[in-house]
Amino acid sequence: MGQLVWDASQRRDHSTARGYFDQAIHAAKQLNDPAAEGLALLRKSFVALYGDKDAEAGLSLTRQTAATTKTTSHVLTGLAVLHAAEAHAMLGQQAECEQALEAAEHHFGRISEVDAAFELYSPTQHGRLAGSCYLFLNKAKQAQPILEATARELRDRSKSQAIVLGNLSLAHLRQGELDGAATVLHQAVDVVEQTWGGGGLNIVFGACRELQPWRNEVVVQDVYDRVMALMAAT
Repeated sequence: MGQLVWDASQRRDHSTARGYFDQAIHAAKQLNDPAAEGLALLRKSFVALYGDKDAEAGLSLTRQTAATTKTTSHVLTGLAVLHAAEAHAMLGQQAECEQALEAAEHHFGRISEVDAAFELYSPTQHGRLAGSCYLFLNKAKQAQPILEATARELRDRSKSQAIVLGNLSLAHLRQGELDGAATVLHQAVDVVEQTWGGGGLNIVFGACRELQPWRNEVVVQDVYDRVMALMAAT
């Protein structure tokens, strides 16, 4: 329910989502189910990181998640450490971020089909988050090839694909590649029109804000027209 509420509100209703996650954490503790508890903690960390934009709170929750699931699920532990890496990147802590990325890769390498959260794992998760990390660290040149490789793997018109394409657009833009940024942003909008994922929408809107210095360019005006139509449909 917490995930449903947050997705349905396009990542705006943080308090209701948190309330459901807290209920899930309490119930999981009563049932002594660390996998369920860890999943609820992980989802709660997403609200902190991507809703409240509170990297410190998000980092604390991802660490709590990893501690809860370390003997239960390499998937959940790996995901927690992966999002901890992004929290470190948000805080400008490159060394800690890269250590966490490496640790997450170690956990993912130990996943088996009997993992309690096996269905939550995707091979593209590490690339998606690593690319995002390098954008937060203002290293667009390092982010670009990671995001390009991940985008090639993600051809499923998913919410994750929209996020990767949005971030790839930012990587192009921050290197001064306006045409490349606009082309990829159109692709991101194509996916958002089908998925309506809040994460993808937020990144598309963020990219549009960064395009403002070039708002008089035809390629940027075309993107703005697409995004205005998208907003009118929401």
